[in-house]
Amino acid sequence: MTRDPRYDILFEPVRIGPVTARNRFYQVPHCNGMGYRDASALAAMRGMKAEGGWAVVCTEMVEIHHTADVSPYVELRLWSDHDIPMLARIAEKVHAHGSLAGIELCHSGYTANNLWSREVPMGVSPMPTASYFNDPVQARGMDRQDIRNLRRAHRKAALRSKQAGFDLVYVYAGHGLGIFQHFLSRATNLRTDEYGGSLENRARLLREVIEDTKDAVGDTCAVPVRIAMSEFIGSAGLEPAEVEDAIAMMAELPDLWDLSLSDWSKDSQTSRFSEEGFQEPYIKGVKKLTTKPVVGVGRYTSPDAMVRVIRQGIMDMIGAARPSIADPYLPNKIRDGRLDDIRECIGCNVCVTHDYTMTPLRCTQNPSMGEEWRRGWHPEVIRPKEDHKHILVVGAGPAGLEAARALGQRGYQVTLADKASQAGGRVTRESKLPGLAAWARVRDWRLLQLNKLSNVSMYLESEMTPETVAELGADHVLVATGSEWLRDLTGRHTVIPFHHPEASDVLTPDDLMAGRRPRAKDVVLFDDDHYYMGGVCAELLARDGHQVTLVTPAAVASAFTKASLEQKAIQARLLRHGVKIIANQAVVAIGEGHVTLECTYTGETSPLAAGSVVLVTARRPIDGLWRELEAAGIQAGRAGDCYGPGTIAAAVHSGRRFAEEFGSPALDFLEIPFRREVTALS
Repeated sequence: MTRDPRYDILFEPVRIGPVTARNRFYQVPHCNGMGYRDASALAAMRGMKAEGGWAVVCTEMVEIHHTADVSPYVELRLWSDHDIPMLARIAEKVHAHGSLAGIELCHSGYTANNLWSREVPMGVSPMPTASYFNDPVQARGMDRQDIRNLRRAHRKAALRSKQAGFDLVYVYAGHGLGIFQHFLSRATNLRTDEYGGSLENRARLLREVIEDTKDAVGDTCAVPVRIAMSEFIGSAGLEPAEVEDAIAMMAELPDLWDLSLSDWSKDSQTSRFSEEGFQEPYIKGVKKLTTKPVVGVGRYTSPDAMVRVIRQGIMDMIGAARPSIADPYLPNKIRDGRLDDIRECIGCNVCVTHDYTMTPLRCTQNPSMGEEWRRGWHPEVIRPKEDHKHILVVGAGPAGLEAARALGQRGYQVTLADKASQAGGRVTRESKLPGLAAWARVRDWRLLQLNKLSNVSMYLESEMTPETVAELGADHVLVATGSEWLRDLTGRHTVIPFHHPEASDVLTPDDLMAGRRPRAKDVVLFDDDHYYMGGVCAELLARDGHQVTLVTPAAVASAFTKASLEQKAIQARLLRHGVKIIANQAVVAIGEGHVTLECTYTGETSPLAAGSVVLVTARRPIDGLWRELEAAGIQAGRAGDCYGPGTIAAAVHSGRRFAEEFGSPALDFLEIPFRREVTALS
């Protein structure tokens, strides 16, 4: 295939100070839950982006000093010369494929709690620290010597970055995490000296540090500035107009402007709450202020949208974090005219949840993400088959589709069967819920790939039994038949099943997704799952005209979505739809016309009227076929929710893992199936 000439503009080189990017694809800095703990895995992941065609590949935030310690989060560190070899490995992997390596130097100011270093945090002004865990810590206000020391530390980190081989050395004033944003913002800068008050004063340190960095490394390294265009708190903080004024003051000083929003939940909005290009209204005015290249993000996956923002002068380079995670090869696929092979980001933010849980990055669409070094997986390449076996995959949900696709790519003969009339399993059902339409991309991309494989056959409306499996005569069977939601209250809070009266109207998400609705107008929805499903089902019912009360043992609705940056948006939307939220309570019994609530703290019980009940608690694997096959002596494996209910990302990963490991000697339970970085003793 050849590239459509409409996209030629995306492959023009871009000069960034003393260096040149080979095209306009720019992987902006993004976190990944690996950092200093998983150095080799992190380097391999960044190298894969360069291999896939991203002209600039940046690190995540890199702590420049031991007073910038953001533990327990696992980011990169450049506290001393000891950290240079680890960072040099990242630059080396990026350079191996002809890309530029960028490093985002960061001091997090009052958002660095210094839990590991045990230093007293320092901020622009004295104030409580900002922390996911609400640590009982306060930052001291910086004096002039602290400011001088901060400038020295940043300059030293820039010199170390150059020594490590980086081509772009960032000055970071974004996401509410960079101390230079804290100086810039009225919300965090309460100073009355030359670094506080007027915008010129509040921007003083940012200007000084840009000049310091240019002086230290600007002869060979570009110096980008990442800046937040809005803090979304009105005139109390940064607003686009004032940020534009600050940019105008320093328009030609850095070599590139990297534009973001503050905080991270605004910058990385999910597809449930925003469309592709959602940041354009905030960044479209910057290009007229500077001749330097401008980078912005907006979860761009469409090459037509990319061309549009370049031609309209909104930005010079297409910035991406999540789309580069979902498909590290996105640039090369556009270059080669393989647009239907682009693995589009679904905007679910599973990637973000693993930075919040301090675990290696993963992706719903791209199961190889984070596994490049650990397991040796590649997003585009998989080893060929070792033999000529025929594999039957039962279940065309996310695990089954991915297993069939990857096995087919290896060259095996694959038969994929599902009793449903449409492929996709839970992805198809869930993508019809409010705000989740983009999730259908998980199904659609895999179906496109399967259609290209002549060695894979798919049969829908085909319920398999041990007899039909035996009749087919496949050499191996993989059962990926999914899971079902329970309706007996079993979940995290209640571990002993409670069987409600048969006459009561009790539904599950499976019922709602199948089109059933509660008989009564007033509905109690009990969410003991705490991810997206409870909130999205409550929204669905409220839109349908039901009066919904969401009960949760957690302190907020959809509590786990704090890690996907959605919790506030979810709860706000529920409240706007009239959903009543009762927190710190669990449904422990269901009667006729009511439920019994139990306080999660005191254990006291109370009745709550409920015409109908929806339970979003736990799921049970649908593994009956696997058990029947085992009893019949037919060898079979399991994958996805059939093996252990989890996220869609986990199901896709499970399918890929089966395909990767098929034909290899089985590991003993005591063997570790992946590599890990072992710390050397000093």
